[in-house]
Amino acid sequence: MQKRATSRADKDRVAYEKLLAGKTPGKPLDCIDTRRTRPQLTAYGDKLIYRVSRKLVYVTDTGGGCEAVSRGDTIITRQFQTQLCRGDIARTVNLPAGIPSGSCAMGAFVPYRSQ
Repeated sequence: MQKRATSRADKDRVAYEKLLAGKTPGKPLDCIDTRRTRPQLTAYGDKLIYRVSRKLVYVTDTGGGCEAVSRGDTIITRQFQTQLCRGDIARTVNLPAGIPSGSCAMGAFVPYRSQ
């Protein structure tokens, strides 16, 4: 019998592992191009996941500060040109209340691909 995930951290870990199941990590990248994609963003703890397609996701470890995205807050990034890069600062905001909820720096972007 499988143990049920009880805490938010446990649920995030299970969802994170499920998202990456069957995908192979590639070489970390300093930047990802956002020009041709509208990636779906998800947060699991201190990791942000940019889902480009069913077969490609990028994972960046922020070191913490943007966890509010996992509860529905909006992430705001300031991009130069069409790339999101390691070291770029992101802010999180609770839009309905208009209240800032955190900030973080992007880490390297690890591509995970499925065949």
